[in-house]
Amino acid sequence: MDIYSTASRRAASAGGAGDAIVACVRTRNRAAALALAATAVAAPAAVAAAPLPLASSPLLWATINVCATAAHPGAIGIRGSMPGTGDAHERMFMQFVVEYRGPSGHWHYLHGGESGYVAVGAGSASFRQAGWDFSLAPSSSETYHLRGVVVFEWRLRGRTVAQQVRATRSGHPGTIGADPAGYSAATCTIRGAAAARA
Repeated sequence: MDIYSTASRRAASAGGAGDAIVACVRTRNRAAALALAATAVAAPAAVAAAPLPLASSPLLWATINVCATAAHPGAIGIRGSMPGTGDAHERMFMQFVVEYRGPSGHWHYLHGGESGYVAVGAGSASFRQAGWDFSLAPSSSETYHLRGVVVFEWRLRGRTVAQQVRATRSGHPGTIGADPAGYSAATCTIRGAAAARA
């Protein structure tokens, strides 16, 4: 699949509301979760006793707030929110991932559609938001059905003490950078010029 994507960081900010957990993003994330569980046994007592986020928090969510608008042609914007734990020593991070839906209806990782981990602040914050825009260049006849996935991590002294994963859902209006204002969706369809005219 010859898709070229570029990403631009969008400002981290405070903001907030929530949704369901995704089983996993990719095999390597599954492996990372297993590795995390194994290393947690040997973690120092201070790290092992670190306060953990509430997995059911309404402040833990992901949404699409930009989808191929006139101001952002060919772009998908993903935004996430994560709750703090009350610990000023913990640091919170988000990673943004784009997936496309294949002919079978299954979701697949989009090559190049992944940000690095974005530092969004200390765990003492009640919650933090951040986002990432990806610009795609489909060929003239192509159509892509996309969703976002956000990986949330809480770290203490360089160790990951908790990780959650969420797929994008609608119902989170009022995010920074939304186009149009208030836009919030679970999926995004991006079409090449010929496909859009069809």
